[in-house]
Amino acid sequence: MCSLWFYPAQQEKRLLPVLAPYAFRSQHCPQLKFSKNLKQRLLDTNAAARLMAECYYVGVDVGTASVRAALVTRDGVLKSTAKEPISIWEPQSDHYVQSSTEIWEKCCAVVKRVTQGVDRNQVCGVGFDATCSLVVLDQSFQPVPVCQDGDRQRNVVMWMDHRAAEQAARITTAGHRALSRVGGVMSPEMQPPKLLWLKENLQESCWNKAAHFFDLPDFLSWKATGSLTRSLCTVVCKWMYCPPEGWDDSFWTSIGLEDLLENNYSKIGSVTCSPGSPLGGGLSQEAAADFGLNPGTAVGASLIDAHAGGLGVIGADVKGLNLPCEDQSITQRMAVICGTSSCHMAISEQPRFVPGVWGPHLSAMVPDMWLNEGGQSATGRLIDHMVKGHAAYAQLQEQAQQRCPFTGESIYSYLNSHLSSMATSSSSVDLLGSSLHLWPDFHGNRSPLADPTLKGMVVGLGFSQTLDDLALLYLATIQALALGTLHILEAMKEAGHDITTLFLCGGLSKNSLFVQIHANATGLPVVLPDQVEAVLIGAAILGACASQDFSSIQEAMERMAKVGRVVQPDDKLQSFYQRKNKVFLRLFAHQREYQALMNDG
Repeated sequence: MCSLWFYPAQQEKRLLPVLAPYAFRSQHCPQLKFSKNLKQRLLDTNAAARLMAECYYVGVDVGTASVRAALVTRDGVLKSTAKEPISIWEPQSDHYVQSSTEIWEKCCAVVKRVTQGVDRNQVCGVGFDATCSLVVLDQSFQPVPVCQDGDRQRNVVMWMDHRAAEQAARITTAGHRALSRVGGVMSPEMQPPKLLWLKENLQESCWNKAAHFFDLPDFLSWKATGSLTRSLCTVVCKWMYCPPEGWDDSFWTSIGLEDLLENNYSKIGSVTCSPGSPLGGGLSQEAAADFGLNPGTAVGASLIDAHAGGLGVIGADVKGLNLPCEDQSITQRMAVICGTSSCHMAISEQPRFVPGVWGPHLSAMVPDMWLNEGGQSATGRLIDHMVKGHAAYAQLQEQAQQRCPFTGESIYSYLNSHLSSMATSSSSVDLLGSSLHLWPDFHGNRSPLADPTLKGMVVGLGFSQTLDDLALLYLATIQALALGTLHILEAMKEAGHDITTLFLCGGLSKNSLFVQIHANATGLPVVLPDQVEAVLIGAAILGACASQDFSSIQEAMERMAKVGRVVQPDDKLQSFYQRKNKVFLRLFAHQREYQALMNDG
């Protein structure tokens, strides 16, 4: 506990250098007080001191299969990164679970590594992002099992867990007015159907023992600070919260979860704030010891991982790049965060309702602006599935290893080169996909059809199973994912969005062919970030905002998010992709037709 400090005005001048380091903490510690005008002078002095010494922010990203951290400068430069794998269990089909205990331990490990050798006084803020998975804890904040086997350490229902598909369909059929904010359809990847599944299937072992349900990003910020405040990003996007009104009692009652209303929604959060807002008193004593940082280090309210990627790219300064969005509102940009799955983020100054697309969500990514979020449930995961399941995969691995025997070569880099060698000198690689077509919803459609029952389709297969065939199937998969982005883009444009430029980040943004085909299929320029780990930049921006080194998230984005290069579409392929898109949409129409035919009996 801080002492109660008062200083007469005549002592202020000589005390400024001494007290400046405590100025930030005074904002979160009511016992620390100063005489009139001294507080602001201390803050100004502290800010000036930070400008003279390097200041760092730590961004922590919990993805599907790993935890990563980065040490980031005020100008958005990654000084160091670290990564640790995390376990995924699949106790039964469509059930995917993790351990919050393991995830936190890995967070501590990566933060310690990226800050090793750095003066802890120079680490000014910490930000977290994570997948929108569901964490369950009891009254003592201990893990509660979410599986039939009763393993308490397996207390996280992952974002991609589709066990609650039937509950999601029931919620959709009920048709509550709140569904207008999620495209009219409840997804099994959101939290209400998962909560309902736990109540209906694990009432004794889980539901009755649960006292705290967290979105994983909020669990991390609670572990770091002890604050139960939820980020608007998580509760608005995944829990049906609607600012400024708040929770809708009638929604929870209508779906059979009226017990969540008890004690002012204490189990799912009664206090919220915008992403990047400072939480509690910063790092708690325990978390600071775990991280090797100072207690009180600022911690920003968290983001879902895809939204952190959006924050890390969408606000970058594009002056001088001759892009259509230059000197235009940020609302002309779409951020596509593409990894295991993909999210398509567009923001607007007024709410826009897009069928099959989540939102509009107020302050869910950028404070005081509305977010629409489309997405694909499987992108990187689908590419891996198609390539690694092919008969020629072993040959592909061997060929890639032979070409780079010492360092090895990514199988996808090799496939990109192989496709280039298959194309004639006068034609584009894209044209090799003329007779092989794919519908990519192997794990259901998130947007804009919002149908988790859809399946994948491939048209144009033959008996041959050569490396060439594998390369063509890989190409067709990438083209289908790009046309899926176009499908989402057109739905958003029809609802009033004026999107002229794509901003890509995430693991797949490192794949040159994936990026170029996205530009070609959509006809829009694609901007890639200067720092490949844009999600980590986004998480660090949260810490920077919480430290109050920037006046707003918008200012921090412009300063810390930077453009690496721009990929322009090949206009000569416009007609080809118009035709291929017609085939793409007919694949969906045919699947619906086949379903109807089989249901007639």
